[in-house]
Amino acid sequence: MDRMQDDETVPIAELLDERRRLLDVAYWMLGRSQEADDDVAEAYRRWYDLSDDHRIRIAEPRSWLVTTVGGICLERLTLTGRSHPGPDGAAPPQDVDEEVSQALLDALDRLSPAERAAFVLNDVFGMAPGTVAAVVGQTEEECDELAARARHSLATRRAHPTTPQQHDRVVRAVRQACVTENPAGLTSLLAPDATVFFDGGGKVRTLPRPVHGAGRVTRSMLTLLAGRPRTTLHCQSVNGRTGIVVRYGDQVAAVISLDVAGDRVVQIWAVLNPDKLRHWNRTATQEK
Repeated sequence: MDRMQDDETVPIAELLDERRRLLDVAYWMLGRSQEADDDVAEAYRRWYDLSDDHRIRIAEPRSWLVTTVGGICLERLTLTGRSHPGPDGAAPPQDVDEEVSQALLDALDRLSPAERAAFVLNDVFGMAPGTVAAVVGQTEEECDELAARARHSLATRRAHPTTPQQHDRVVRAVRQACVTENPAGLTSLLAPDATVFFDGGGKVRTLPRPVHGAGRVTRSMLTLLAGRPRTTLHCQSVNGRTGIVVRYGDQVAAVISLDVAGDRVVQIWAVLNPDKLRHWNRTATQEK
């Protein structure tokens, strides 16, 4: 085991403050305390896996740890898709009202992983642009755009709350427009700045970047869901709300989640990654 260097000794209060901050960053990025704790532990493990010489050359260990925790959390979000915030037996960060905390986490869960990371690191923790860019893996300008898009999305939802009944009605109308290949009808159901994200997990050929704007979203969705023999669209519960499940024959080929503000769709997630669809296909097999 590496021997701790004398200059690595840090006052206990500073060590506790450091861990608290890391846990707060991870919690706001993931929405679950247990996963936040796991990712902070992984960051510390990576720190101690460094050689003594490498650690000594790191001028700001706390900054290194924050960047590492942020990267680990983003990896988890990207791998598993959107987070699933909710009580998991642990309290939210200190000095944050639990009800307000849960409301914000629910809203953050509607963002893409990159948008969530950029917003949390920039707006919640006020980190330097260079640090945010290092965690997200994009340029500072791109991270500014991600954070701005997240702010707009959160503000839109606050201004136009949607009941479960409204959400269900809009999603069913979207399905009908896709089934009938009606571009005008679909565009009318989208917010002007709507965005669609495609998750192929590197195992299905999809667009590598999100598509923005109602017209472009309409074209990409109708292309994806073009009427072909054996392709069917069904409205089912997805993450607790009405979504669209696309089947090719008996196989679930895509699961589509939609975020609705008022009577318009603001964001769409189309999951085509076979790894993430295994549960859906196992369930379909068991129901036969």
